[in-house]
Amino acid sequence: MIIIAARWLPRLVSRREPASAPLMIIFGAVAGLLIAPLPEFADPRSNPLPWEVVSELTVIIALFGAGMRIDRLGPLSKWGPTARLLGIAMPLTIIAVAVLGVWAGGLTIAGAILLGAVLAPTDPVLAGDVQVGPPHEGAEHPVRFTLTTEAALNDGLAFPFVYLGLLVAAQGLNPGLWGAEWLGIDVVYRIAMGALMGWGGGKVLGILLFSIPRDAVVANTSSGVISLAGILLCYGSTEIVQGYGFIAVAVMGLTLRRQEADHEFHRRLHDFSESLEHTLTAVLLVALGVALPLILWDLQWSHVAIALVLIFVIRPLAGWIGLIGADFSRNDRLVTAIYGVRGIGSIYYLCYAGRHMEFVNEDQLWSLVGLAILMSTILHGFSVGWAMDRVTDKPS
Repeated sequence: MIIIAARWLPRLVSRREPASAPLMIIFGAVAGLLIAPLPEFADPRSNPLPWEVVSELTVIIALFGAGMRIDRLGPLSKWGPTARLLGIAMPLTIIAVAVLGVWAGGLTIAGAILLGAVLAPTDPVLAGDVQVGPPHEGAEHPVRFTLTTEAALNDGLAFPFVYLGLLVAAQGLNPGLWGAEWLGIDVVYRIAMGALMGWGGGKVLGILLFSIPRDAVVANTSSGVISLAGILLCYGSTEIVQGYGFIAVAVMGLTLRRQEADHEFHRRLHDFSESLEHTLTAVLLVALGVALPLILWDLQWSHVAIALVLIFVIRPLAGWIGLIGADFSRNDRLVTAIYGVRGIGSIYYLCYAGRHMEFVNEDQLWSLVGLAILMSTILHGFSVGWAMDRVTDKPS
């Protein structure tokens, strides 16, 4: 009922694609209040494993889909704004959120680092409205291309900072004990291995789909379910060799899209994975809404301030600084800087960290992250159509 209402009600006032994500959370929260008290298994703080598994699956499917959407990788200059957001804006966001978490939120240093890592990435799941269209649709506006490629890659690139928070929690703020290992393994090796495994997985899957057997290739069938199998195989094999699976599946999508680039099977692969993504996302958003009254129970005014500063100051300012020198108009730069929605990826990272380490501030972290997701989905969900019209010159 909640999902139907969230998808149907916006159509009463607008012909746009429904901004259903915030409504699913809000309606779920109302349902959670009505059926209180909720059973303990519905609380991600006490039962993180199912939340982690479902959010992890949703994110990797979304990352693959983001890679598949890119019709043209070149010229290299197209990637300049993406590199700036990944290399400048995201680290600035992590540092600013961590400092704010210690100063205003009373978090430990480890908890603050984790908070920055959890909230810094642009979510690939809920950012669909700002991304480029499906394969073969063309017209990849620079803003949409930048936000799509940022969302595809920054989840994996935030993982080293999640590990950094875990290391500080376990061994203290003494880089002499863990600095070399963190830089060599968690930063260099895992990122490189993720990219390599994703490239290899995309190449191999492309050969199996489009080349062997030559007279009866899988790509001539109508089933896109092989995309899910390929995603899971690439992700799992990358995790086995200690690479970042999030990076691998995004790179696999980008690589696979180059194989027989004009073949219509790419659209079927994308559409199947997108349907799975939307289904899992709806379930997670409703579940988050239902659990929100529990999660926000420990909310403090300082958490509200941090969430507001993140969404309205830190991300826009970090994005604006990161895009200095990019070949963007003022409006393009502003929209790209602002529209970094928080969502499913943040849920996964927090569940992952909570299962691997007992954090002093875990309840506070959940309250803050839950509020940030709610505020971000409301702000971005209800304004994204208007904003994208401004930069793509479409009529209002």
